[in-house]
Amino acid sequence: MRTLLNQAITFNLMTSLDIQFASMIAKKNEPDILLAAAYLSSYTRAGHVCLMLEQLQVSQLFSGQKPELAKAVWIASGKLDVLCWNKRLMQCSAVSDGSSPTPLVLQNECLYLHRMWKNESNVIEFIKTNHPYQLADKSRIRSTLNQLFSSPSYKINWQKIAVAVALTRRISIISGAPGTGKTTIVGKLLLALLQLNNNNKFRIQLSAPTGKSAARLTTSLQSMCDQLMLTKKQKALFPTQAITLHRLLGAKFNTRNMRYNQNNPLHLDVLVVDEASMIDLSMMNYLIQALQKWTKVIFLGDSHQLSSLESGAVFSDLCSFSTEGYSKIRTKELNYLTGYLLKNKKKQSTSMISNSICMLRKNYRFNVKSGISQLSKAINVSDIKKVKKIIDSNLNDVTYYFFKTELEYQLLLKTHLMGYYNYFKNVHSKFDIITLFSSFRRFQILCALREGPFGTFHVNQQIEFLLQHAGLIHYSSRQWYSGKPIMITRNDSFLELFNGDIGITLLDEKKDFRVNFLLPNGSIKSIHTNRLPMHETAYAITVHKSQGSEFDHVTLILPNYSLPILTRELIYTAITRARYYLSLYINKKIFIQSICTFMHRNSGLIKRLKMLKYKK
Repeated sequence: MRTLLNQAITFNLMTSLDIQFASMIAKKNEPDILLAAAYLSSYTRAGHVCLMLEQLQVSQLFSGQKPELAKAVWIASGKLDVLCWNKRLMQCSAVSDGSSPTPLVLQNECLYLHRMWKNESNVIEFIKTNHPYQLADKSRIRSTLNQLFSSPSYKINWQKIAVAVALTRRISIISGAPGTGKTTIVGKLLLALLQLNNNNKFRIQLSAPTGKSAARLTTSLQSMCDQLMLTKKQKALFPTQAITLHRLLGAKFNTRNMRYNQNNPLHLDVLVVDEASMIDLSMMNYLIQALQKWTKVIFLGDSHQLSSLESGAVFSDLCSFSTEGYSKIRTKELNYLTGYLLKNKKKQSTSMISNSICMLRKNYRFNVKSGISQLSKAINVSDIKKVKKIIDSNLNDVTYYFFKTELEYQLLLKTHLMGYYNYFKNVHSKFDIITLFSSFRRFQILCALREGPFGTFHVNQQIEFLLQHAGLIHYSSRQWYSGKPIMITRNDSFLELFNGDIGITLLDEKKDFRVNFLLPNGSIKSIHTNRLPMHETAYAITVHKSQGSEFDHVTLILPNYSLPILTRELIYTAITRARYYLSLYINKKIFIQSICTFMHRNSGLIKRLKMLKYKK
């Protein structure tokens, strides 16, 4: 077996680390356990929470790649079917059902690393605490909602439904595409909470996974604060500054430890977490372990977006329960609170989380003729005919380019210089840093990859070369120059800089280059280039790194060959970063193929939650 698995390493189907881990689990005469442990290790590194036993069958081994090797491995492991795998694993001393501490856990025909199983179990225990939560009687909640939302009762406003859901449950989940009003919901929800609490002191915290998303939430809520016409007392209580989850939890440098945990919980009454689709299972576990039992939590995000690069897709898994609808009692409650007539389509019994979910349906940013909006909707329902029609229609806000040769590729990159012309004009005119950030955010190149001719490294090098050739930048062998944008790629809690933070380079009074970062509270942090944590140039960034950001004009560059990373979720995430204009530099065939490829993360969360039914 070990020889066969070494062959899998040569085909990049596993790594030597997977084999070493499996060797610690399996005994010399246990080729089946060796395979299961190695395969589980590789699956976890790929972002899955667990390994389904059916994936150890010959037809699914190595995801259909190298079928001859898969067959040889399956034969060497004993030709076990799912039932036999289940029995065989439970005979292994390194495997348990979770009732005893073992490296691996087998439950519901899913094999976990113990840490992953424990994290998932903690999320389920957290969901169990999702009891009804009301600061006031229902008639007062209804009156408050009617004050905040003046829409007629015959026309359902899903923002009002979302606030009603969040006001009446300890845990609530609100999902919607960019432009569906999630920030508006947060603002009105916070105001409602203050009013229902009689404007008494309320410990409220706003948070998001990355510095960018926290900064955007801060900016949006500061604007909302002016629109809501708050009283002086309400303004003093109304939170307008969001911080990253790492900062919220007190992440310690170079460790997995957090300052705030189950032994030292956060002292909060309400926690709002934006861009929740980016939270991996491990971070979700850290977060819920640090909460008091009474803390109200509101998760907001877009369930169609990419999940975290780390293991799990908790937000997406939870949002899948929205298809169940609300229970009869919950439907009646929401109808009373909002004045609407929601219909109950399901039986009295629902899953424990379904009554706490609201999926936003109306987009307030795009009109019905918006190509970006049409394209995102068509991608989400895999309407290939509609997608082809949109990208071939030369709409005002969506343009499509195709390149075949290296020369065409270079010419296309050269056209992007116009996207940075006004930015560098402002840099040379020595505009203030706030203006420079605003100017830079108007245009962004997104790539699916980091390496190769279509990756961020190559595109950034080409853009810098073209900018220098055009006389817009001048840099020496030190590679620093005024206006250079960089992105932090590793958290540094000491400097309070986090993965994904964008900085702009400028000369200080001493003619030294310093990188300036716009903090969520609107202030500027200036760091000498010698003190920066790991970083990279940021004219082009990956789609993953763009999550939590929005830009006026987005250019998406995709490779002209198929790759597993090219999925519907990646394409959707990229195009929904654009507010007004979208440029696609793609191979149409690969683009359509990517839309038909779905990202799937194995977990037992959905199956285990479905076992928890209640009738309220």
